[in-house]
Amino acid sequence: MINNMKKELELYLHIPFCVRKCAYCDFLSFPAEKEIQKQYVNCLIEEIRQFDLAEDYVVSTIFFGGGTPSVLEGSEIMRIMQAIRERFPDIREDAEITIECNPGTLTEEKLQIYQKAGINRLSLGLQSADQEELKLLGRIHTYNQFKENFYLARRIGFANINVDLMSALPGQSVESYRCTLKKVCELGPEHISAYSLIIEDGTPFAKRYRQDAAKREAGEKPQFLPSEDEERQMYEDTAEILSEYGYHRYEISNYAKAGYVCRHNVGYWKRVDYIGFGLGASTLQNPLRYKNTDDLQEYLNRDFSKKELLVLTKDNQIEETLFLGLRMMEGVSLSAFEEHFHCPLTVIYQREIQKLTEKGLLRMEEDRISLTEKGIDLSNMVLSEFLLG
Repeated sequence: MINNMKKELELYLHIPFCVRKCAYCDFLSFPAEKEIQKQYVNCLIEEIRQFDLAEDYVVSTIFFGGGTPSVLEGSEIMRIMQAIRERFPDIREDAEITIECNPGTLTEEKLQIYQKAGINRLSLGLQSADQEELKLLGRIHTYNQFKENFYLARRIGFANINVDLMSALPGQSVESYRCTLKKVCELGPEHISAYSLIIEDGTPFAKRYRQDAAKREAGEKPQFLPSEDEERQMYEDTAEILSEYGYHRYEISNYAKAGYVCRHNVGYWKRVDYIGFGLGASTLQNPLRYKNTDDLQEYLNRDFSKKELLVLTKDNQIEETLFLGLRMMEGVSLSAFEEHFHCPLTVIYQREIQKLTEKGLLRMEEDRISLTEKGIDLSNMVLSEFLLG
């Protein structure tokens, strides 16, 4: 029986493997042989078994991220889930359990094993419905393969599916992006995550498009990337078209049908404690943040003590509460903030709130503070105002 006095906990399992690293990706991911994958799963299970204080928590969400977790054999995912259930005695009956999958790596057998393991939410990395855009991104799948995987998952019984999309891609037009949005909406997934491409240092895209991105930031016309006006139009089209199909925007880049917000991500934005298992995985156990080693060989040697540790000060925690909480459309609860930090948010940030409210970037309604539409558009600038010291 679950003890309701226990603290809520989310679990994250990092699977760093992929078939081929995409040209835009700066995540901790890489191809690896099956033998390395098996060694890694053994280490991951050992790390789970070594976790202390599991009895102090009730697990509300579990998330397999990557990389491409669906690269693993279905039996390996089953083994990991069995280890979690053995180590964590209290997992909510309605726990949200997600696995990220790439089209082209799913099979009927894998999906059936996921169901038996208790996984009840799929996150499919489509990115685009345009074949030329997929090839340029370095994706391993076609749009038709995505549809086949989507229909297969539905037929097997998955009733909670997210689809990841990207805008502002090289060579992408406003019309091609609208086409992608409408094609995906017609399929009717429960959740859509829509991100704008960021040219990350150290990626092949950085070498190809860094100068182009700099031109766009300077207000000049880029050669390969969509212009600033086109990117803006894609951003507006996302909200408009998804709304027409019944998707509610609940976070800057995330949209869901009623009852299908991603509970794992909401917990992250609300700073619920979470434990990250696996290579490079991060953990929050207030007031501690720590991160596993990024070195695969160190991890395979089962030296799980190699962690970067950060003790969060009260100011750090306050900043995170605003940075993360204001990403959500509902914003931050003033009463919950005061209860936790024993000081009104409106006192700590009196000057900033007045300034941002007068500029139409922030609103205060009853017990909440949140970004306006204009504030969402300028969210990076707005959130930087909440740095303390």
